[in-house]
Amino acid sequence: MGLFNFFTKEKKETLDKGLEKTKESVFKKLSRSFIGKSKIDDNFLDELEEILITSDVGVETTLKIIERIENRVEKDKFLDSNELQNILQEEITLLLAENDNEVSDDFLNSTKEAPYVIMVVGVNGVGKTTTIGKLAHLFKNAGKSVVLGAADTFRAAAVEQLCIWAERVDVPIIKQKMGADPAAVAYDTLASAKKTGADIVIIDTAGRLHNKINLMNELSKIKRVMQKISPDAPHEILLVLDASTGQNAFEQAKQFTKATEVNALALTKLDGTAKGGVVIGISDQFKIPVKYIGIGEKIEDLQIFRKKEFVDSLFGE
Repeated sequence: MGLFNFFTKEKKETLDKGLEKTKESVFKKLSRSFIGKSKIDDNFLDELEEILITSDVGVETTLKIIERIENRVEKDKFLDSNELQNILQEEITLLLAENDNEVSDDFLNSTKEAPYVIMVVGVNGVGKTTTIGKLAHLFKNAGKSVVLGAADTFRAAAVEQLCIWAERVDVPIIKQKMGADPAAVAYDTLASAKKTGADIVIIDTAGRLHNKINLMNELSKIKRVMQKISPDAPHEILLVLDASTGQNAFEQAKQFTKATEVNALALTKLDGTAKGGVVIGISDQFKIPVKYIGIGEKIEDLQIFRKKEFVDSLFGE
């Protein structure tokens, strides 16, 4: 059994509930548009395009989906409305699969050295610190030892919030005084984890985008300092995005992928929005694996992103 790949009935129910608003407002429109349709014509495609764009799938990804559906219908000559819906569901799943955005089985066990270092980036307010706490819980439940690093030293609230999560999850946290050098905190965190033989290090970073040069320099410095202890660190740079912001999440992804080498994504607050289609668009446009999705406020409501289960939940029965 893999580290995270055991998908229980309870997790499926939580996923269904978390995506309920998107499913109700968007994908039920899709279902209604299929009723009585025996062929795909221009009017149907226009309607489908509008529904996908208004669900924040994004224009480029929407056009790509439309083109794929046209090709499928031309090739296979589907007529039944249920088959039309199946085509859309399959093509969205295939689109996600092409981006290889699924956590591999036992991905941590394939790393050459411990600890596995995750540097978490994202603007303030997207749920970054909460995601770190829930990630720590996820890893701890998988039998891994975790150390947190409070390297967002420019906001006292960020350090305090991370300390609360560390206490709640019962994992150690390394911190310094307000205004301390973030790279120094990251260094101390990794040194402590190395000394104690911890499996996972999760480093919080400042969420500022108003000055990209400073942000880029700061993140680069954190990486350089950690590499003095672990040459491959960080193994993962996880960008946290708020799904409820829709197109603004796309813009944040653009800015952060320019500032640093993001290689994993977490989409939060999916339970509070009808814009769940943003997961599909961001995954397609940036070709970066979506690893985690936040679908509720409970500590266990951060889930591993599984493309097939995600699309199945969006379309429902």
